[in-house]
Amino acid sequence: MNTTPSHPFAIAGRPIGPGHPVYVIAEMSANHNQDYEQAAAIVRAAKDAGADAIKLQTYTPDTMTLDLRTPVFQIGQGTIWEGKNLYELYGEACTPWDWQPRLKRLAESLGLHCFSTPFDASSVDFLEAMDVPAHKIASFELVDLPLVRRVARTGKPVIMSTGMGSLDEVVEAVNAFREAGGKQLALLKCTSAYPSKPEDMNLRTIPDLATRFGLCAGLSDHTLDITVPVAAVALGACIIEKHFTLSRATPGPDSAFSLEPAEFRAMVDAVRTTERALGRVAYAMSPKEEASRIFRRSLFVVRDLRPGEVFSEDNVRCIRPGCGLLPRHLPEVLGRKASREIARGTPLDWNLVAS
Repeated sequence: MNTTPSHPFAIAGRPIGPGHPVYVIAEMSANHNQDYEQAAAIVRAAKDAGADAIKLQTYTPDTMTLDLRTPVFQIGQGTIWEGKNLYELYGEACTPWDWQPRLKRLAESLGLHCFSTPFDASSVDFLEAMDVPAHKIASFELVDLPLVRRVARTGKPVIMSTGMGSLDEVVEAVNAFREAGGKQLALLKCTSAYPSKPEDMNLRTIPDLATRFGLCAGLSDHTLDITVPVAAVALGACIIEKHFTLSRATPGPDSAFSLEPAEFRAMVDAVRTTERALGRVAYAMSPKEEASRIFRRSLFVVRDLRPGEVFSEDNVRCIRPGCGLLPRHLPEVLGRKASREIARGTPLDWNLVAS
């Protein structure tokens, strides 16, 4: 299966894709609760938890929706935001724009990448003025092809989530990106339920995205389980994105499906262990296995033999340790004669077999 992207993908010079470490994104989203110091603490905690990047969201309630309370603008049943109208939700969740350059400078001082999800042309322009190293297209904006084209024209690397998207819609968005001149694109499998259940994740889609589109593929995960990202990495995910909060006990629009710092750190550690364990296709013995080779079975003489005595199943056996002839030689040895006197417990070698 070919999972090599058709265009190399990198953010701020950091290669992302097969053969490179998984790129781990901590999504701040609304977990700052409109407190800049809390937002800054999230950035610092994300660094300590092993993230490669902190991701923001760039919008205002007015760029997202209208302040109306008619039924179509009310959030219905089936989400954790039930009962609010859209304008209220986005007013509570948005990250103030004047914070974002400061948060980017803080992240970069810590060695973290910082970029954001724009939701309209004005937010793309704002983020370009900040000189973010990449852009993210949210699952809900997958069908906003004018936005996809606008982001593609920046020439920056773009990560696109595919939650709720049909295959046709993903194809349409990828084509729009490419037709607008975009080169570096990665796709994230996403289940847009908050939180998501592991059984709804369908992680086998990740390698299919990679092969179908010739792109880096990864996971935007809204489960509260660190096992799901690990499984995604085992299937070839090159990017893992998880919502990040200082504490789920702090109420907020996204806290219920965000990982706390210790959980995020455990996830990153498990991802790094998985990377090391995946390794490469190899049938050769590893250096550490060499020490265990002695515990293999081999051919031993198990009764004292006189010169000329015939080797038989009564006096030759396959036992441990592994310092005699390999067991596959037993048929060649049986019926032949001992070249000299052999004591019980002697590993068999060809010098002891008469020609």
